[in-house]
Amino acid sequence: MTLRKYLVLLAIVFFGAAGDVLLSHGMRQVGEIHLANWHEAVTAVANPSITIGILFLIVYFAAYLSALSWADLTYVLPATAIGYVVIALMALYFLDERISMMRWAGIVLITIGVGFVAIGPSKTRDVLPESVAVTGELAGDTTPEGKA
Repeated sequence: MTLRKYLVLLAIVFFGAAGDVLLSHGMRQVGEIHLANWHEAVTAVANPSITIGILFLIVYFAAYLSALSWADLTYVLPATAIGYVVIALMALYFLDERISMMRWAGIVLITIGVGFVAIGPSKTRDVLPESVAVTGELAGDTTPEGKA
């Protein structure tokens, strides 16, 4: 995987986490809204934190679409799940949220899972299973050597 692709994954993590934290910060300022009163939601969008959060999430979405153009969903989604860790740290330091030991344990499990996914290929259909590659069945090799 190239540096450019790592930067796209990094953009997904950063802009997604920062966008969510900004939305949360803005909604704390706005207060509770009810969807039955749609003008409350429109007013909330005028909050600077929410506006910037929405812009960050648009950048996140563009980077996410870019990643899906060159990698499998089953790679992109787990590889960017490290964003949960980033969100927890941002919420801890910028939103002054308290995080329980149970949540930290979940975050550690997510990090371990992300590590397992990240060491695999980004696109599985380009990788032949070893049994197919060794036997040559996919290439139509029917010689005795190809069946070994």
